[in-house]
Amino acid sequence: MALIEIDRVSMSYGTPARAVLNRIDLAIEEGEFVCVLGQTGCGKSTLLRLLLGSEHPTEGRILIDGREHHQPDRTRGYVPQKYALFPDKTVLDNITFGPEVSEFRLWRRWTSGFRRRRIELRRQALDYLRQIGLCEADQRKYPDQLSGGMQQRVAIAQALMTKPRILLMDEAFSALDPGTRKEMQRLIRSLWQATATTVVFVTHNTQESLRLATRVIVLAKGSSEQGSRVRLDVRISDSSTEHEISQLAHHLESVSEQTNLVQAVSTT
Repeated sequence: MALIEIDRVSMSYGTPARAVLNRIDLAIEEGEFVCVLGQTGCGKSTLLRLLLGSEHPTEGRILIDGREHHQPDRTRGYVPQKYALFPDKTVLDNITFGPEVSEFRLWRRWTSGFRRRRIELRRQALDYLRQIGLCEADQRKYPDQLSGGMQQRVAIAQALMTKPRILLMDEAFSALDPGTRKEMQRLIRSLWQATATTVVFVTHNTQESLRLATRVIVLAKGSSEQGSRVRLDVRISDSSTEHEISQLAHHLESVSEQTNLVQAVSTT
């Protein structure tokens, strides 16, 4: 059984209803690195929110380990496009905030068990700090003292602290400059290899998807009145040559362009 099963999922918003996703069927195995590729407005982020459990499909269902989850939980870490850091908390406090809130109760705050667990969480946070390429001195800084790339590194550590089986990333590197973006791509790929976490990464950048993924899924609309469907689902081999990757990039972009043309014609 696949870790994630997306079973005939459709999603609409508003009155009258505007279709965003149209009968999506996908199975994602544990340990895959899946990039969801597509143009702006094709429903990539909507699909990610459905996987997170913060929204629910109009039709169909999403199963994780064979069960529906109706709200976010610790099985799924989430890294948004815009940094979700608390401006009044230090780097270390930002990273430990989630586990501390979920594990601790007010009445336990003065017990020896609380103190031991808090020390353990902070030790884990420092380990993640080093893994994401920051130094120990950065733990005392506040978000406004960090560059965009550093803030995104902290957001990734924040998501990984709960040890999620699934990491959901929504255009996580799109606001970064090209050099920092490449560094972050290398970082997330190495973290994935080290942890075997299942990653679902939303992007509209074809080259980024091919650098990162073991599998690329292209979402696109057939017409302005239809929600997006899966137009292409391809697996990427680690042994692929530069020529094969270049050909695949051209194919992915041509599928996207053809779909956009169909959609444009249908609205004229």
